[in-house]
Amino acid sequence: MTSESKSSQTANSSFSMDDFAKALETHDYQFQKGQIVHGKVFQFDHDGAYVDIGGKSSAFLPRDEASLRVVTNLADVLPMNEELQFLIIRDQDAEGQVTLSRKQLEIQHIWDKLTQMKENSQTVEAKITGANKGGVTVDVLSLRGFIPRSQLTERDNLEALKGQTIVAGFLEVNRETKKLILSQKVIARSSNFSLLEVGQLVEGKITGIKPFGVFVELDGISALLHIKQVSQKFIESLDKVFQIGQEIKAIIIDLDEGKNRVAISTRVLENFPGEMLENMVEVMNSAEARAKRAANKSIDD
Repeated sequence: MTSESKSSQTANSSFSMDDFAKALETHDYQFQKGQIVHGKVFQFDHDGAYVDIGGKSSAFLPRDEASLRVVTNLADVLPMNEELQFLIIRDQDAEGQVTLSRKQLEIQHIWDKLTQMKENSQTVEAKITGANKGGVTVDVLSLRGFIPRSQLTERDNLEALKGQTIVAGFLEVNRETKKLILSQKVIARSSNFSLLEVGQLVEGKITGIKPFGVFVELDGISALLHIKQVSQKFIESLDKVFQIGQEIKAIIIDLDEGKNRVAISTRVLENFPGEMLENMVEVMNSAEARAKRAANKSIDD
């Protein structure tokens, strides 16, 4: 390699290092989008506020990122020279200035709270703000949520529900997809579950007939009468035994609130194998006495 080419390479190398050093001077790489920082507001203008977050340049917080609530005076929500938390929502511009938000930080905290509430099976107040064919939109702690029509206790006139505040439980809380799905029915279901116990005689309406069993609604809770729990005698087809809308009585044999499962049986009400098939009316009419007898037999056993 000639001395000239060595000199050229050194010059190029020196230039690259100088350029990198200048980049470090103009950009503060410790501040990145999505980061939570502490800072103090030191100046207001018509469009927002300037915040000292300890960088080479001051940060800027736009007016519409000051708070979730409507703000007329920025000083009301951004006290001057008081240390506050901010979320960086935009990386540094050419001057090294990052853009901040208090509103997005509030939204993060609300998602955290709602996630925790769902995990703890808590309820929340929701104000109904709109309605469509599928259900109603709601305001929950300033976030937009949705309650499907099937999860409402009042489903006939959804428009009439607008403006009402209701109590609801959680079906889905997903911060990434911004999905907040609620339910009134889940509360009623939980409340009704607490009234149920194994061995209890219950009455409900048949809502579905499948090859493996019959679904029975018990005050908002769906119970399963498995084909093997209908009678002590083999059953070829449940369609020939039951019909949709039919009222039946049965005994609870298993409960699992976590999985929202209730198993019931009419088999235990029979005096002899096949009685449910031969004389269901009699079994239903004397179900209370039969249930007591079954309970006493269980105790004796």
